[in-house]
Amino acid sequence: MDDSLKDQVKGKMHEVKGDLKEKAGRATNNPNLVEEGQDESIAGTVQKKVGQIEKVFEK
Repeated sequence: MDDSLKDQVKGKMHEVKGDLKEKAGRATNNPNLVEEGQDESIAGTVQKKVGQIEKVFEK
């Protein structure tokens, strides 16, 4: 598997995990968990974009 595809998959995984943490934090009224989920989701988005950029340069 290409490194770019790995980054895209890992990024998507972090986005989903972050969204789940954020929703769990809102459901339990835990602002720390909400913030942690938002941070992880943003990091996942960045990692996914890096994978997309790497894919462009591989061609």
